[in-house]
Amino acid sequence: MATKTTSLPPTRSLFTVLSLFGASDDKGRPIRKLPVRTLWSNWIIALVQLSILVTIVAGWELGATFGLIDKFFWSQPSAIFKTGVIFFTEGDAFTDIAFTFRSTLFGFFLGTTSGALLGMSFWWSRNYARIVQPYVICLESMPKLALAPLIIMVFGMGLASKVAIATALTLVVSTLTAWSGVQAVDRDQEKLFYSLGASRFQVFSKLIIPACIPWIISILRVNIGLALTGAIVGEFVSSQHGLGRTIIYAGQTYEIALVWVAVFVLSALSMVMYAAVAWLETVLRKGINQ
Repeated sequence: MATKTTSLPPTRSLFTVLSLFGASDDKGRPIRKLPVRTLWSNWIIALVQLSILVTIVAGWELGATFGLIDKFFWSQPSAIFKTGVIFFTEGDAFTDIAFTFRSTLFGFFLGTTSGALLGMSFWWSRNYARIVQPYVICLESMPKLALAPLIIMVFGMGLASKVAIATALTLVVSTLTAWSGVQAVDRDQEKLFYSLGASRFQVFSKLIIPACIPWIISILRVNIGLALTGAIVGEFVSSQHGLGRTIIYAGQTYEIALVWVAVFVLSALSMVMYAAVAWLETVLRKGINQ
């Protein structure tokens, strides 16, 4: 007499096996739990970041000391530190930092403000928008940094040329972003404003501008980096002051330690400005939400 055997379905048997290794429900199916993700505290994160930095600097110093890294091309942290002390005590460090900071800040505000106004102005007339947009797109696709020598010739070697380059880099991005905000406005809300008797200026000031502000705020962090890039490129081409001029001068005279000093100071300056813009963005967002 043949013995009748029964086998569990594959999925059932799999659930049974998995239930041996963890909690399961009344049907033998394992209870799946979401993975627990623990966040480290801020001091642990800071400690890890500091450890990475110390390891890089120590490895750089030891590699240069024992000949594993070419000192002529890469210098070494101890020489960079000594050069930095001289740069801040006997050089034009604060003058160069102030020059780069001013040109970046002016270019950032001019480019962001004028670009946002230009982008929002497209709302007033579709014909006007269709006429101007190809020029804006052409300016966006054009390598604006290649125009830096021409801008230097027109505006001179002073602050104005650096501000002009920084403004050119931020203008188009702000314009296209603001125009995207205009296009995202709900047309039903616009019709509602008109049905309540609002004028075009009231619709623009009460609906279009508030709707575009979040779009403009979202571009601030990008624009501060673009403005700094424009200022540095202008100083690379021709300038009497600025961190870009210091980098070019040190590179031409093969003072590699001074190049690193200027690069590190420029990095610190960019981090400070980025943090300031991030704080400004937080404040503006809170003001909108209120």
